[in-house]
Amino acid sequence: MGAASKNSRTSVTTHKFFCPCGGEIVMKTLFESGKLKNVAECNKCKRTERRPKDFK
Repeated sequence: MGAASKNSRTSVTTHKFFCPCGGEIVMKTLFESGKLKNVAECNKCKRTERRPKDFK
């Protein structure tokens, strides 16, 4: 009996982050001055931070 491959054993989980205002935080990629920049933005209050855990 063959063993399952390593990739089939891993489970994919996605984290949902929420702003204190109650909106959901989504990650966006912006292209500014020749560089890619990842920012986290709240859908409800449009607040932007560098990463989701900075909203706390």
